Amino acid sequence: MPRGDGRLNHDLDPERPGPQDACGVFGVWAPGEEVANLTYFGLYALQHRGQEAAGIAVSDGSGVVVYKDLGLVAQVFDEPTLASLRGHVAIGHTRYSTTGGSTWENAQPTIRATDAGTTIALAHNGNLVNTAELERDVAERGIDSDGSTSDTALVTMLLASMPDLSVEAAAMEVLPRLRGAFSFVFMDESTLYAARDPHGVRPLVLGRLERGWVVASETAALDIVGASVVREVEPGELIAIDAEGLRSARFAAPEPKGCLFEYVYIARPDATIAGRNVYAARVQIGRQLAKEHPVEADLVIPVPESGTPAAIGYAEASGITYGAGLMKNPYVGRTFIQPSQTLRQLGIRLKLNPLRQNVRGKRLVVVDDSIVRGNTQRAIVRMLREAGALEVHVRISSPPVNWPCFYGIDFATRAELLANGLDTDGIRRSIGADTLGYVSLPGLIGATEQPKTRLCRACFDGEYPIELPAGDLIGKHVLEGVGRRVSGRTPDSTDHPVERPAADPLVATSGGANPSHRP
Repeated sequence: MPRGDGRLNHDLDPERPGPQDACGVFGVWAPGEEVANLTYFGLYALQHRGQEAAGIAVSDGSGVVVYKDLGLVAQVFDEPTLASLRGHVAIGHTRYSTTGGSTWENAQPTIRATDAGTTIALAHNGNLVNTAELERDVAERGIDSDGSTSDTALVTMLLASMPDLSVEAAAMEVLPRLRGAFSFVFMDESTLYAARDPHGVRPLVLGRLERGWVVASETAALDIVGASVVREVEPGELIAIDAEGLRSARFAAPEPKGCLFEYVYIARPDATIAGRNVYAARVQIGRQLAKEHPVEADLVIPVPESGTPAAIGYAEASGITYGAGLMKNPYVGRTFIQPSQTLRQLGIRLKLNPLRQNVRGKRLVVVDDSIVRGNTQRAIVRMLREAGALEVHVRISSPPVNWPCFYGIDFATRAELLANGLDTDGIRRSIGADTLGYVSLPGLIGATEQPKTRLCRACFDGEYPIELPAGDLIGKHVLEGVGRRVSGRTPDSTDHPVERPAADPLVATSGGANPSHRP
């Protein structure tokens, strides 16, 4: 099967990406089970959280092996590969890059061996905001880089730089120094670990197998492997699971600030976050939209798939008939072949096509999850009018996105956000809709059934719960720049990491300071 190039995104034009998902992490400790297969299916359930790269690390107690590559889970792994990954503990990752470019070196899990003979593999969902500070710490310690430019690799290096401490003890030293959003799963030869930042920005849940334990980004991944949900990993908590059982320790006091955008777009509808079913929350958002922005219309249609639950709720509360008006091609956005410029000019038509017989002569309410740059909504409105719609009323199940996210979602820059420069009527004119209505921030928060104080709302209101560094010490490619500043080098075209074409396993054996690349 051809290898991916890591360029996959949710939009057809790579120069105009929309909001990209956070990553997905999965971990399992289960002696006697096929842990690589369990991890594969867990990652499959989390594929929506990141489509650039995938990887699995396993251990049978004698050494840790990582197999990773750019591409979707099903492109990276096949049956022979999974059969070769044997052990009792495993972690997995499906990536969308938020720090460090989309290269083979930055694919996860990351791996590092200590001078004491222990090997650490780590997978990360979220984004750290003190990455530049951590990079300087690593440089001052004289730790050799492995060519990666991700915040995840820095954490792995720091954990491995304390050979006099156990991995558990090293984690208790390192985790309090991290600022930002992180839900980690990591492992050594015998133990599975999980940790969540003190704010619990990104989700992480603990599940129970008949003969083991599972940790995952979403409850849906527990369901697919037959694990029962035990509880969420608490903010500021470190969990260790080995033959002696499960241990829990606090490395920081909890200050919950769960991501509000998880309820709008990121999480699967069948997931449960903080006790609230995501599908039910999205239906309630639709009801609230109908209450806040009523309109006389003939048909409520969703922009599939993320707009569907809210559209159902809008139709229910408004009494307007719910129906299909746009058909989605399920295979677009699942290929690494970029469309030609001619096809790209067709834009959203490659992804969505109107049901002309349903929309012709109708006044439509079109429900979508968010507007970032407005390109998608503009194209949809145009298509529906060309298909014969009399009126197009756009309803959005989130407030205007005014601010970028630095905690694990890759939005556009603030200058590119449509809502940053236009009021609601200006946005309505920009996308060509007859009317436009966003759910209010209080309405959205109410649908989550969480207190406002326990949610991160920064992309909507600009109130960042974790302090951000100033200047150029933050951003997706911060480590490329920091690395050059630390070394005193001037950036040039040769500084960009080179992608590796093959997905050979990474092996770290006891006694080695660094992993070797298996030929």
